Amino acid sequence: EAIAFPRAMLHDGLDFSFSGLKTSVMNHVRKHPDVSAADVAASFQTAVVDVLVAKARRAAEAVGAKGLVLGGGVAANSLLRERFLSVCADAGIRGFLPSRAMCTDNAAMIAAAGWHRLRSDGPTSLDAGAYPNLRLPLLP
Repeated sequence: EAIAFPRAMLHDGLDFSFSGLKTSVMNHVRKHPDVSAADVAASFQTAVVDVLVAKARRAAEAVGAKGLVLGGGVAANSLLRERFLSVCADAGIRGFLPSRAMCTDNAAMIAAAGWHRLRSDGPTSLDAGAYPNLRLPLLP
């Protein structure tokens, strides 16, 4: 880590915000215009990953989870994947990662909705209609 960017809200509950980190990056670049873009990017990435994995572990431990899934587009990030699995192993929690090809922003949400629908209604035929604006019920 070339630049020690802050880890905002690291020890405060489960909420997180990266606005302070973005401001810190902007101020650092203004103050050091010749800074390496690679150093800024890598240091920013490390700060974000530190916060995400710490909050994920805290959330899993708070509810006694035995497993934790990393999903969404951010799940394609190599550093996050590595640190996520490491933190899960350290906490005795089983970590689950989708293949990178499945790391799109809505893939985890759609998969979860499909799983709940399958459990409640059973399988659907392949010629079932598509409903792009379908409202999903809130789960307890």
